[in-house]
Amino acid sequence: MLSRAAVLTGVGHCLPPEIVTNHDLAARLDTTDEWIRTRSGIGSRHVVDGGTATSDLAVEAGTQALKSAGVSAVDMVIVATSTPDHPCPATAPAVATRIGLGTVPAFDLNAVCSGFLYGLATASAMLTSGQAGSVLLIGADTFSTLIDPEDRSTAFLFGDGAGAVVLRAGDPGEAGEVLALDLGSDGDGEDLILVQDAATPFTMQGQAVYRQAVAKMSECARTVMDRVGWGVDDVDRFVGHQANQRILDAVADRLGLPRERVVSNLEHVGNTAAASIPLALSQAAAAGTLHAGERVVLSAFGGGATWGGAALTWPALL
Repeated sequence: MLSRAAVLTGVGHCLPPEIVTNHDLAARLDTTDEWIRTRSGIGSRHVVDGGTATSDLAVEAGTQALKSAGVSAVDMVIVATSTPDHPCPATAPAVATRIGLGTVPAFDLNAVCSGFLYGLATASAMLTSGQAGSVLLIGADTFSTLIDPEDRSTAFLFGDGAGAVVLRAGDPGEAGEVLALDLGSDGDGEDLILVQDAATPFTMQGQAVYRQAVAKMSECARTVMDRVGWGVDDVDRFVGHQANQRILDAVADRLGLPRERVVSNLEHVGNTAAASIPLALSQAAAAGTLHAGERVVLSAFGGGATWGGAALTWPALL
């Protein structure tokens, strides 16, 4: 039996039009633009209005990814999100239908800010095992609907958005191949990032999350690099979960990667949870920051606690 590889072939993203700047937040909270930028690197974020749902962002990002891949159909849809439109049913089937993908299998996956990497591992397994020939993987979240807008410690961190990729079964060695994956979790950290119920605001233990994020993102990035035999000099781009610029810088320093190889878009979008990495990939591709053949490492840390890493080569996109 010939071996199969999961190959990335398209990207897309969507951001809601409303922008909230740090100055907007400073007008109603005890904060300043300088205070927010110093602690996070964030200058503004996009937020949904009352009539926009997570599925709306997912549909647009998914549609763009299909166009980027030059296809109109896939065998499966996965939506990584912790802010589904409803607790039940899942958001993915409605997204698939609205995009026009018919009755393909579609399901949600919740690993919070690590959701895209958990979805990438799931999609890769489906493709390499022969269960699917192509998968649309979308990371989409509307975290502005969860946070307390008056909480100075968290209100500035999060934005809304969606990012998507199309993957297909291909041959080992193709540009765009997902080469290695690493996932982990620790339920002892479930209270680090928590929404207890609909009536309980989002809470986060900031310092503990920072320490764990730096440690676990570095660890899983190093693991996937080792699995594919890459040293620091072999990595062209590092795309980490866009939670905080200090985290991204600390992970790069711990790995020994020059900071100029770190892809960062959080200044203008904030932390978009499961959308973070695919959104950063799509925007970097559109800006010409990612080039065909480059070696790319991804890593994330999220609620659960969960974490993940991936290594891939970047494809030539339409």
